[in-house]
Amino acid sequence: MIRTEAVTKRFGAVLAVDGIDLDVREGDRYGLLGPNGSGKTTLVRLLLGLVFATSGRIEVLGRPVPRRVKDVLPEVGALVEGPAGYPHLSGRTNLRLFDTAGPSLGMRQRLGLAAALLRTPKLLILDEPTNGLDPRGMREIRDLLAELNAAGTTVFLSSHLLFEVEQLCTRVGIVDRGKLVLQDELATLQAPTGRVLVSSPDAGRAAALLDGRVERHDGDRLTVRHTDSAELNELLVREGLRVAEIGPERRSLEQVVLDVTTTSSDRHD
Repeated sequence: MIRTEAVTKRFGAVLAVDGIDLDVREGDRYGLLGPNGSGKTTLVRLLLGLVFATSGRIEVLGRPVPRRVKDVLPEVGALVEGPAGYPHLSGRTNLRLFDTAGPSLGMRQRLGLAAALLRTPKLLILDEPTNGLDPRGMREIRDLLAELNAAGTTVFLSSHLLFEVEQLCTRVGIVDRGKLVLQDELATLQAPTGRVLVSSPDAGRAAALLDGRVERHDGDRLTVRHTDSAELNELLVREGLRVAEIGPERRSLEQVVLDVTTTSSDRHD
């Protein structure tokens, strides 16, 4: 659905996008993550032909962009950095519509997303679609996008909200300082680490029993080098130790992102 090869975009001396190879497959719910200023919005604009690449190749729905972008856009719904106007209405009518929506950014986001869905697109390209929405509104948008995806629409979502992407997406790409530093299935990135997390009021005794396999002991919580939670639970219970909670350790999406990205561009030390 979306494929780029070594796409680069410069704005004068600023290298906004640096040799990105993007791979969004049919049926994906793909989340693009990265710190503020990492190049996410520039990349979205490149995909839609709103800005032209300095070098590299872009293909959307099997056709080159921007050369055949007019053939592509009728099959693509898009929302980039907030709702745009309605092209079939006059400027005055567009202004009246947004004035009717009031100062609520959330309502404007809903209008923009509704506009993106008017033609039942094969591909949705969304940049921060839940910006300005309250938690219930964010949940409604996630549910809607999941339903559209189940009906055949591929979803490409750029966001800095890790929870939003973790709840919705099946594949993720992470951008840092213009480079795509990671791209994989979310399930693969959050696969068990080979450790088990144990919560027990008898943590001290458990640590002694598991001597050599405990990597971390913090209060009543243990991180144990072990691959089978059920087997470890059986061992502890057989020895008369109480287990309040046990399960495989998995990396959160936040941990994955922090591991591969540098300091946010909006931080000044």
